[in-house]
Amino acid sequence: MLLSQECYKKIDRELAKYPADQRQSAVMASLAHAQVELGWLSPETMKEIADYIRMPAIAVQEVATFYNMYNLKPVGKHKITVCTNLPCALSGGVKAAEHLKAKFGIDFRGTTEDGEFTLMEGECMGACGDAPVILVNNHRMCSHMSNDKLDALVEELKK
Repeated sequence: MLLSQECYKKIDRELAKYPADQRQSAVMASLAHAQVELGWLSPETMKEIADYIRMPAIAVQEVATFYNMYNLKPVGKHKITVCTNLPCALSGGVKAAEHLKAKFGIDFRGTTEDGEFTLMEGECMGACGDAPVILVNNHRMCSHMSNDKLDALVEELKK
């Protein structure tokens, strides 16, 4: 068993939201809980979730590979996703990404040597007016990210 009993309790709470014949409706939340616990979703983890929610393993994999918020490979402790969709790109998203690439010495989909940071390119996060926008670990959105604000965020995350 890869997932803890605590993680299974969270998945059970998700399953309880749906009728018994619609257990597959909890797949996205189940994957998210597993990712929070393990950091990424290995094929074995996806199979374990599939078995638990009684869904074909390939269907779970299809969900995980469709959405970019799921990590299908190990990532750094802090995954920073920079929105580079056109509105953000034109409003500083590309400059923010270039600043972070230079700061970390990596490109998109790269992880720093110390394993602290992974840098990802993201699509629209629904906050175009707040560009440049970044998302930290899929849960924390940061807006109007100047170089100074990016530097301060990186220092905060290092602590």
